[in-house]
Amino acid sequence: MPSKKNNKVKNSNGGTLGIENELWEAADKLRGHLDAAEYKSVVLGLIFLKYVSDMFEQVRAPVEHEGLDDSEDRDVYLAEPVFWVPKEARWKNLQDYTRM
Repeated sequence: MPSKKNNKVKNSNGGTLGIENELWEAADKLRGHLDAAEYKSVVLGLIFLKYVSDMFEQVRAPVEHEGLDDSEDRDVYLAEPVFWVPKEARWKNLQDYTRM
């Protein structure tokens, strides 16, 4: 684990980065009472969902902007190398839900 000093984190090559401390604290909050093996599955699933959602949005935005196809038509995304992400599972919706 990186060493903490003055609320900043030093990485293994000696450089100081500001985001690691915030990420570590966020991970601690998310982990809560979960066992490490369970936590790994949750975090990897969230990372995968974030990636899939980002790729989906990169296709959806131009489709919606051009207006040539229905941006909610699953078949539009089958032609692209991206997963279809249902509206309720998109990263933005999950973020909004957690802020309630």
